[in-house]
Amino acid sequence: MKYIPILLIAFVALEHLYILWLEMFAWTTKGKKAFKGAMPDEMFEKTRTLVANQGLYNGFLAAGLIWSLCIGDPVWSHNVAVFFLSCVIVAGIYGCFTASRTIFFVQALPAILALLAVLFVGF
Repeated sequence: MKYIPILLIAFVALEHLYILWLEMFAWTTKGKKAFKGAMPDEMFEKTRTLVANQGLYNGFLAAGLIWSLCIGDPVWSHNVAVFFLSCVIVAGIYGCFTASRTIFFVQALPAILALLAVLFVGF
């Protein structure tokens, strides 16, 4: 039972590492396939730099979550996990309202589940 929060945090971190890779390094190839229909194909090259910046921020979120798993002190680890999961949740909710509702289910919901696990199962 105590491994559930760890697994959920790791999942959210891996998801954001994937988003980093997609937005920073594969936006005009795999990104075009992943976001098919979200915008015209010619916009992928034009938005490459802006999206790479978004990818970098996703990398910071992943780094914070991974850091929370590496901290030896349980209280400090808990607080760092809560902070970074909360950041992911806020970003996911904002993205849901400003970009696509799918973002809520892909980014915010896994982070909400991880946060609930951290708060109620322990970490």
